[in-house]
Amino acid sequence: MTASQTTYKRGAALPGSNPFQRLADLLDGQTPGLEPIMMTIGEPQHPIPDFTAEVLAENMADFRRYPPINGTPEFRSTIADWLDKRYGLNGAIDPDFGVLPLNGSREGLSFGAIAARDQLDKGLDHPAVILPNPFYQTYAAAAHVADGETVLLDAVSEHQFLPDLDGLEPALLDRTVAFYVASPTNPEGSVATLEYWQKLIGLARKHRFMIFADECYSEIYRTTPPPGVLEAARRMGTDFSNIVVLNSLSKRSNLAGLRCGFAAGDPVFLKKWAKFRGLAAPQVPLPAQAVAVRAYRDEAHVEENRRLYNEKYEAAERLLGPILGPVTTEAGFFLWLNVGKWGDGVSVTQALWRDTGVKVLPGSYLASDQSDGSNPGRSYIRAGLVAPLAQTEIALERVANWLGDKA
Repeated sequence: MTASQTTYKRGAALPGSNPFQRLADLLDGQTPGLEPIMMTIGEPQHPIPDFTAEVLAENMADFRRYPPINGTPEFRSTIADWLDKRYGLNGAIDPDFGVLPLNGSREGLSFGAIAARDQLDKGLDHPAVILPNPFYQTYAAAAHVADGETVLLDAVSEHQFLPDLDGLEPALLDRTVAFYVASPTNPEGSVATLEYWQKLIGLARKHRFMIFADECYSEIYRTTPPPGVLEAARRMGTDFSNIVVLNSLSKRSNLAGLRCGFAAGDPVFLKKWAKFRGLAAPQVPLPAQAVAVRAYRDEAHVEENRRLYNEKYEAAERLLGPILGPVTTEAGFFLWLNVGKWGDGVSVTQALWRDTGVKVLPGSYLASDQSDGSNPGRSYIRAGLVAPLAQTEIALERVANWLGDKA
């Protein structure tokens, strides 16, 4: 299902509130049946890297300095090196103009559509901004601030929970300035193949729009590192035109509060975007960039982080698999559970809270209704595996018992 506004109205596709505010309203006044366990927000609870405090202390004096908008040379070169090693780019990333620091990837996702609209200059009052559905709510905010027409592409199991590229009309793509895709996907944990990325790259160059690839969960995977959009372009033997990848330390290094991420890719686009950010965006503090340099040069803490998540997926498979079938995702740290047999995601969320004290998130709150009233997340709930293993096992056992009793 694809939805595009037939009559443009600014903000029509923007959610009225974020999913967690909606959840708070849904459960307001309802008493949990057991001691509460939260599985809603994707806030990492694993240890932060042990060098974090040391690096911050060494760079404390730099908090009084205004950082350069394009980051320190050390930050940019470290990110370029990490991308090079992670994706086999053979030195293709330009560390001077192909990397920008961000105040978390969310900043880049928010401002990306504006930069794409202005730089591509297609002469449209409301150019199209394409989003997957379900989606990270910041994508919708990006379309809103760019005064764009939001187009939602349902990400369903038949297409590996990725937007279907085959049914897109050329006229729509010609009007498009920004195409947002997450891989690994949130909330479903699916991974785009190199072939998928290459098809999207071809469309972006043919129809002249920017790809904003949200790869924030790229290092939280089960066994095989997910391929990335930059890797796909390099395998095509091409440059990184029309591509911006966004990532951060939030998931990879459990440093969500540091608010340090990066954008990388198309050096022509990013060089102009840096000038816009110099007017509109706050710089990334120098001590935060110093932590990022250390974090992206260390893989040991990332491997341990991944091991801890994979332990919890093993528990989820053991406890929920006999009832729901396979629940382990390719990547990420969420469970995307089809509970349609027990009701819609909203009613199951309420019942789990009342009966078991486990708080999950209705899948429909992470998606938007289409014009026909359908919602691809309606039959799902999302549960985050961020708590320690023992607490996660208790929550999963409660959910399993509830589903088994109600079957």
